[in-house]
Order: sequence, then C-alpha cells, then structure tokens
Amino acid sequence: MASTGLFSPAPYHILSYGTLLGTTFFHTFVGGIVSFQELSRPQFALLMAKLFPVYFSMQTTLPVVLALTFPAKTAFGSSGITGVLDADNRWDVLVPIATTFLTALANLAVVGPATTKCMHQRKLQEKKDGKKSYDAPPRSQEMAALNKQFGMLHGVSSLLNLVSFIGTVSYAWSLASRL
Repeated sequence: MASTGLFSPAPYHILSYGTLLGTTFFHTFVGGIVSFQELSRPQFALLMAKLFPVYFSMQTTLPVVLALTFPAKTAFGSSGITGVLDADNRWDVLVPIATTFLTALANLAVVGPATTKCMHQRKLQEKKDGKKSYDAPPRSQEMAALNKQFGMLHGVSSLLNLVSFIGTVSYAWSLASRL
C-alpha cells in the first residue's frame, strides 16, 4: 500500500486533479453562464478580464503539478515525470495531461491576451462611434471588423477550453485505475 503521508505525492495529485476538474467545470458550465445572464455586459467583461488570467494560469499550472506528482501503478513502477513519459502511459496519461496543459497555455499566453486587446480596441471604437459594440446595426467598418475579430478569438478560446476540459475528464479513467 502506498504511503499517504504529508510527503507522499499521491494526496497532492488527487487534490490537484480535483481542483483542475472542479475549476474548469464550474467556470465553463456554471460561473461563466450565470455571470453572463446576470451581469450587464460591461460588468461581465470586466469580471472575465480579471478572472481569465487566474483561471488560465490554474489550468496551465495544475497539469504540471499532476505530472510532477504522478503516482506509480506498482511499487516498482515509474512515478512523476518519468511515469508520465513512460511509453505505457502515452495515451492515457501523457496525451490528456499534455493536451490540458497546451490548450490552457495557448489561452493564457496567446488567445487570452489577444482577446483582451481586442476588447480594449472595441472600447476605444465605441467612444469614437458613440455607440456600444453590441448595439443594433449600422456599425462602423472598424467596429464590424473588431466584432468579427472578437467573435473569432472568443470562439477559439472557447474551443481550447472545451478541449482542455475533455483532456481533464479523460485523465479520470487513468487516475481511477491507480486508486
């Protein structure tokens, strides 16, 4: 039986996985939806601009913690990064953890900042146009282009987040086999 003491990586692995899954599920399917429904657009945009860097940082960091605390299946099995990289674990461990990490990193480092920049550009354009980005047409050509860019970036970010969630959920079967 594996040690579950303070210095054992196993409890940290379980806690990290639970935090990753819970945070991703809640933000994607509860918090984000309820916030969008209940807050005004400016309040929602401000909230998401503050939450996303923290959220994507957690989604990027926790898969690294999962890899570092990966439990060996047997007393003589590989654990940690070595275990994650083991050929026997390629599809059920490495791929889901790497997928979660890479999609979150893309959101944190590229797509999220581009989306925030586009939001700021839309705010500036709203002042120039004297109307909100979401007001009924007609819109200036500049605002139409910014809205199109924002929609594309939001779609890419949402897709990356969904793939990250799928990677996190798919890892559950590998983790469950080690319990």
